[in-house]
Amino acid sequence: MSSETAPLLPNANGNGSTSPTLVHRVKALIAAEGEPSWGKSYRYFLLESYLNLLLLFIPLSMVAHYSNWDAALRFSFSFIAIIPLAKLLGEATDQMSSKLGQTLAGLLNASFGNAVEIIVGVAALLQNELRIVQTSMLGSILSNLLLVLGCSFLAAGFKFKESNFQVTAAQASSSLMTLACITLVIPAAYHSTMLEANNAANDNSLMRFFSVPDETQDPGLLAISRGTSILLLGVYVAYLAFQLKTHAYLFEAEEQEAETPNMSVVSAGVALLATTVVTAFCADILVASIEETAERYHIPKPFIGLILLPIVSNAAEHVTSVWMAMKGQMELTIGICVGSSIQIATFAIPLLVIVGWIFGHELTLFFANFETITLFASVFLVNTLIQDGKSNYMEGLMLITLYLVIALAFWVAK
Repeated sequence: MSSETAPLLPNANGNGSTSPTLVHRVKALIAAEGEPSWGKSYRYFLLESYLNLLLLFIPLSMVAHYSNWDAALRFSFSFIAIIPLAKLLGEATDQMSSKLGQTLAGLLNASFGNAVEIIVGVAALLQNELRIVQTSMLGSILSNLLLVLGCSFLAAGFKFKESNFQVTAAQASSSLMTLACITLVIPAAYHSTMLEANNAANDNSLMRFFSVPDETQDPGLLAISRGTSILLLGVYVAYLAFQLKTHAYLFEAEEQEAETPNMSVVSAGVALLATTVVTAFCADILVASIEETAERYHIPKPFIGLILLPIVSNAAEHVTSVWMAMKGQMELTIGICVGSSIQIATFAIPLLVIVGWIFGHELTLFFANFETITLFASVFLVNTLIQDGKSNYMEGLMLITLYLVIALAFWVAK
């Protein structure tokens, strides 16, 4: 056996040292597998896209934050900095996935597929910005279902008269999305019933329609939300098994030529960890500046959470989804858009409720009635459009129009 591949054994002199060293073994393993070197991996990671020039806004956002610059500058710098970080998170995840096999790759993508949304949500939760948590999560669902999917259908419609996709898998995903939507209707219905019972004499229909969670939540509402969150996490685990194991054939796209990875597994893992930490810092700065920015520049906080934040976190997914749609890979497009929405609704939101439970923040699944209705209408429209397994540019235009109407409504709703 050559010295490069020899196992770790004591030397002949019996001093217990190893020959070769662990570092040499790792290098030999990487060379044997034909993986890129660390230098090549990080050159690719940092230099493969012009979008990475926006990483310059990371130090700018930190300087603005610690120097207490104007809130709009702090918000804008951290807002822009998260855009390339979202792409780098996706890139590191993809590079790791290429070597881990289908099951582990699926679990990794499920965990980090919406990492930016979860990081922003945790940052807002720890600052007790419960409304920002809720609106940003809801906004991510609406952005994926309406804006990203709509733009994908529209772009594909300009290239192909009609695009086809696997209808059974799409319907299974949309059915789970419907279940998640219904679980958000139940807390809203409970809240409305209790409010009507307790305030029958001074009932104000309009205020109840736009009512938002109080600082101190009803114990029953907390119990419903926390119990439902645990159940949704269980359903999400079952969905992963359905998608990756028992019914994986439903979600298989056309055979693609295997791409040579541009990063080693270890370097991609380190990059993923480092990018997550930096994203957490930028998200913390972003959330800390929202309150002052909203007040000084008269921007409704629900609009910031529902429209602006999801645009940042979904920027990379948006580009990927549209690109896949234009290549005729509609299964991948549906998987990105609907699958990401399912991750948010059945994994990210319940996870944040449980994290809030652990750290003493009373986050619930109760959304204002207006928000619940917009989600229900969006899911209903998506289900209607994908049930035939075909798409065209007109369907994309419908989805984008509904998204713009919702954005307008949240701009005027204080």
